[in-house]
Amino acid sequence: MDVLIHLFVGLHIIGIAALLGGFLTQMKAMGRDEARFVPGMLHGALTMLVTGAVLVGLNQAGDHHVNTVKIGIKLALLVVILGLVYVKRDDEKVDKSMFGLVGAFTTANIFIAVLWT
Repeated sequence: MDVLIHLFVGLHIIGIAALLGGFLTQMKAMGRDEARFVPGMLHGALTMLVTGAVLVGLNQAGDHHVNTVKIGIKLALLVVILGLVYVKRDDEKVDKSMFGLVGAFTTANIFIAVLWT
């Protein structure tokens, strides 16, 4: 069971890397008001959602403690990120504030995962 959990943690990290990496590659374009949500950002967010749900299930099945408040906050942030990226994925330009919000929520999600123990 531990190997399976570690596998999904790795996939979860790949998802967040795709989301944050897509954001960081668009930072220069954001300065020119030309930033857009790249497909990797949507795929990364979806990967995070699926692997996060699997991780919660695996940890509960293995009788590990799951902090439901922490998971709920992380899920709420991810749902907002997914909503923004999904709705605006075909736009040529995305508003700076909306694009920055996705980056801020992604970063907050990382720090919640790492610091909230």
